[in-house]
Amino acid sequence: MSAARARTRKLGDLEVTAIGLGSMTLTQVPGYDEERGLRTVHAALDAGVNLLDTADVYGPAGGGYGVNERFVARALKLYSGSTDHVVVATKGGHLRYAEHDTWWIDGSPAHLRRACQASLDRLGLEALPLYLHHRPDPRTPFEESMGGLKDLYDEGLIRRVGISNVDTGQIRTARRVLGEALVAVQNEYSPRARGSEPEIALCEELGLAFLSWGPLGGMREAKALGSTYSSFNEVAAARGVSPQRVSLAWQLHRSPSVIPIPGASRPESVLDSLAAVDLELTPEELALLK
Repeated sequence: MSAARARTRKLGDLEVTAIGLGSMTLTQVPGYDEERGLRTVHAALDAGVNLLDTADVYGPAGGGYGVNERFVARALKLYSGSTDHVVVATKGGHLRYAEHDTWWIDGSPAHLRRACQASLDRLGLEALPLYLHHRPDPRTPFEESMGGLKDLYDEGLIRRVGISNVDTGQIRTARRVLGEALVAVQNEYSPRARGSEPEIALCEELGLAFLSWGPLGGMREAKALGSTYSSFNEVAAARGVSPQRVSLAWQLHRSPSVIPIPGASRPESVLDSLAAVDLELTPEELALLK
């Protein structure tokens, strides 16, 4: 079976679905449709998805911390099947000021400890399956942030560690501090954001998963992917599929380390994304999409 058609990929010691579900979209808009969101998560679980991505700061403006984490926890609780195999990945290290909805960064070990404990409480877990440092803090040495995560890992509060929005130097620093506890890097990667090619190559070299956020171009741009990037629209039209599906298949072909985590707010979107694992692109199509 080719890399694109493989239905699972490695996340440390785990096998997860080759495409996960980015949960941010489900609660990011004020007045979000909670029932539709629940159907979306359940459709993903029904289709076999076992990787859900969230963060403590995801939620509508003024919603405070944990809106998306609580939503994910509720969706899992209400699911009729087993969720024992589901890997919830959450992130800490951002601050969000409700009065003017401004995001800032705090990568201090003290903040990461508080954020980790709060996420554990909201998700109802004894240990976080995958905990990611959301973004490097310019005021805190990156090695110090990684040391804080190592302490949480050694204490059993997190089972695996990831880092997000990083460069190759920071990946190597994290690997030196965290060792085998580090299993994932989460950076933006899509037809419009290709700057993480060096990080993908390093993840493949080190045996790390590369979780691509915004793989369809971002929450606002995803619908326009085909009209913005004509080559993806050309391949999609020839195959009779959506440009979004082509984008995800292109990423799966890029490296066996890549695990896209597209957002979705409708069950139909989830199913279209997951169909990318069955879309085998030809060398000619891949050359066109470069």
